[in-house]
Amino acid sequence: MFRIVSSAVLCGVAFAAAASPAPAVANVAAQQPDAATKAVVRRGLDYLARTQSQQGYWAAGNGGYRAAMTALAGTALLAEGSTTTRGRYAPNVRRAVDYLLSVSRENGLIGSESDSHYTYGHGFGMLFLAQVYGEEEDQERRTELKGVLNRAVKFTIAAQTSRGGWGYVSAKEGNDFDEGSTCVTQVQGLRACRNAGIPVPKDVIDRANKYIRDCMTPEGGVQYSIKGGGARPAISGAAIACLFSAGEQDDPMAQKLMEYCEKNIWPADGGASAGYGGYWHYKHFYYAQVMYRDPERWPQYRDFLAGQIRPKQTTGGPNDGAFVDGQIGPAYVTAMNCTILQLDNGFLPIYQR
Repeated sequence: MFRIVSSAVLCGVAFAAAASPAPAVANVAAQQPDAATKAVVRRGLDYLARTQSQQGYWAAGNGGYRAAMTALAGTALLAEGSTTTRGRYAPNVRRAVDYLLSVSRENGLIGSESDSHYTYGHGFGMLFLAQVYGEEEDQERRTELKGVLNRAVKFTIAAQTSRGGWGYVSAKEGNDFDEGSTCVTQVQGLRACRNAGIPVPKDVIDRANKYIRDCMTPEGGVQYSIKGGGARPAISGAAIACLFSAGEQDDPMAQKLMEYCEKNIWPADGGASAGYGGYWHYKHFYYAQVMYRDPERWPQYRDFLAGQIRPKQTTGGPNDGAFVDGQIGPAYVTAMNCTILQLDNGFLPIYQR
């Protein structure tokens, strides 16, 4: 996104869906990934730790999107169980937090105002810092994080468009433009903040949910924006993750959206749309959060994802342990893949069952 759905600048290729028989329900007892998958995750996280800049950030392949890449990579490290004070990657988590705090503005924006798609980094930044805040033991650092998150929430509220969505920049700067992928990042960031005890007005979330509803097509998918663009599996998977994290899984809209995702992401298409690029990772990054909430189907879906991801890991050279898609950059893909494969750890409240 960072135009994840609107262009190939950061996310890759489009997919064509093809139907195949739905898989059988997996054994509920098979709840943990196998040793090979755990080894893949360890190598991926080691790559992230090794390539973090001295200033604490990660960046896309073009050197940009530092707030977004740092938040995503930091989230992958948190999913392993590390915090700012404990765990294998504690020094990396601390430096990531320090960097994001250093780029937090007085107006509440987390990131650079010169970034033409700063909303993504802001949303991912809220999500990451809210998870850190919930585990932070140092009172002085907690106070600092709380202030940053309170300002970040206020910025997101002010940036919301008249229709309830968000664009690449604030509504004022972007002439009230909005689209689905940015809406998703803000909703999850706000939910993470609320879960951590940061006040978030209910009407802001309600307006965002209505925006998603207004973007739905007759077949149940979510299109690029209210103005059109056709139903897109990647945005649809992200949208349903937002609804589920908001406790809206029993809403008829969520049920219809789930049916669309089952036909266009998994299991009905059996992964036929697995053009391994930015869209693939974004789509499954969010859809995995939804499927993880279903303990009966999750093991089989997780194993499907692991089978897609494991062979793509780089062996040897400076990118050893990384996943490279040739579009956004290895930090993005590696962070998303490692987070997906660590959902079973259950360390991140926003993704828990």
